[in-house]
Amino acid sequence: MPRTVAYKTQIQHLSVLDENGKLDSKLGKDLLSDEQVQQSYEHMTVCRQYDEVAFKLQRSGRMGTFPQNKGQEAAAIGSALAARKGQDWLVPAYRENAALFMHGLPMHSVLTYWMGDERGSQIPEGVKITPLSVPIGTHMLHATGIAWAAKMRKEDSVTLTYFGDGATSEGDFHEAANFAGVLQVPCIFICQNNSWAISVPREKQTASETFAQKALAYGIPTIQVDGNDLFAMYLATKEAHDRARKGEGPTFIEAVTYRLADHTTADDASRYRDTSELDAWKAKDPLIRLRKYLENKGLWDDEKQEALEAKAKAIVQEVVKTAEEMPKPDVTDIFDYTFAEIPESLRVQRDTMRTTSLGQNPDQAGLGARAAR
Repeated sequence: MPRTVAYKTQIQHLSVLDENGKLDSKLGKDLLSDEQVQQSYEHMTVCRQYDEVAFKLQRSGRMGTFPQNKGQEAAAIGSALAARKGQDWLVPAYRENAALFMHGLPMHSVLTYWMGDERGSQIPEGVKITPLSVPIGTHMLHATGIAWAAKMRKEDSVTLTYFGDGATSEGDFHEAANFAGVLQVPCIFICQNNSWAISVPREKQTASETFAQKALAYGIPTIQVDGNDLFAMYLATKEAHDRARKGEGPTFIEAVTYRLADHTTADDASRYRDTSELDAWKAKDPLIRLRKYLENKGLWDDEKQEALEAKAKAIVQEVVKTAEEMPKPDVTDIFDYTFAEIPESLRVQRDTMRTTSLGQNPDQAGLGARAAR
């Protein structure tokens, strides 16, 4: 038998707003209103200030390790703009603060979480966001489960899940993608390809030319997007969102972006990343790009910028104050908020705050036989 082509495809790369703030007139026409763009830029600026202050909190010993979002704000905000607040689910990793704040997560919650207070993971009623997920890739399984449940219940809901490029090398990603593709669940996979899986460069952790192509193995439509382009991220996510709501299943979006800071405050990226690479990506900073767009349209100037920066500092200052002044949690919370009906053995520990009686009761499992001997 002759050799024939069994499968052939191509992957599109989408860009709408270039590095100089110039919009593609065809793709960008009526895509986002001036008000939406300005609000996005203002929110992006507040989140950048938030990042800088969080870094200082860690360095001054007022907070634990923190992963900065610096440089990846457009990927989060552009995609979140296409989702419906209170109706669609956001299932994040830990570098999507801008999207989470847009969809109702209190800004102090993230600081509280990284300060070691689990109340930072307590999501307010009606806010459809899952807690931050530090284990790499595990939350994508949760996202597909949430989307499957929505499909089974015939709910008008789409799930967006965020993860880094390194997560596509984890088994959990492949299981989640296969599940989503087979069952055609309304889930959007947003891979933030920031070139580095901590200190491992993209080319050393995968042989794939793109991350987008990994979705093809699972029958999932896929696209590569300029992740520093607010317009492109919105357009790609909106198209994926429309497909999901029509019952056409999941979509994979590779957002090509870059983290301008270290992986976390426990990392020193200068040990493995060239300064020239960092400088090249600084020129592609989503904040700079969006400001140029607004200036080109006569919607922004130095006076507005100065006012915005002052506003951002005031907002973040109040957020930090709220996080640091939270009353200490009650020790009994660990018991009261773990079980619907607390077992008697744990009730005794909670009420007495003692464990000295543990192991003294011969009727406990394993102790009866020992006593008999």
